[in-house]
Amino acid sequence: MGLSAVMIAKALGAQVIAVDRSPEALEAARNLGADHGILADGQDVPAAVREITGEGSQISVDAVGSEQTCASAILSLRRRGRHVQIGLLPTETGLSQVPMARAIAYELDLLGSHGMAATDYPGMLALIARGTLRPQDLIERVVGLEEAALLLPDQPKSGTPGMTMIDPAL
Repeated sequence: MGLSAVMIAKALGAQVIAVDRSPEALEAARNLGADHGILADGQDVPAAVREITGEGSQISVDAVGSEQTCASAILSLRRRGRHVQIGLLPTETGLSQVPMARAIAYELDLLGSHGMAATDYPGMLALIARGTLRPQDLIERVVGLEEAALLLPDQPKSGTPGMTMIDPAL
């Protein structure tokens, strides 16, 4: 789950179901407007999504980038749903296991994203100008360069929800 994805989905009027392994990240998602939170603690996430939605979600977004989260997101979709994979799914072989049988049977759209197209900036900036989208709310803490140097090696496993901004003036 990406907190920015929660914020953007809510700004566009979606009902948001956040899924994460961290209770702290789920709380941060709720604070940003997520309607439901599912703790991915070994339970059947697609079944939990179907319990909330009835048929499954219309759109899933995986911003974690693991095969398990990608597969769970795809298996959580209803027929003719759409999945957006943000970033790569790193594996030793460079190939990822994706539930293609479900994608074909349910006529799903699977999309990849490495970033936002410049043509979408005006719409995003309009949401920011209206106050509907508040990226500043994603900032969890601000640190100086010395603290950033200490935090950076542990960044992938920090588990801290939100962004840490580096301010060289501190």
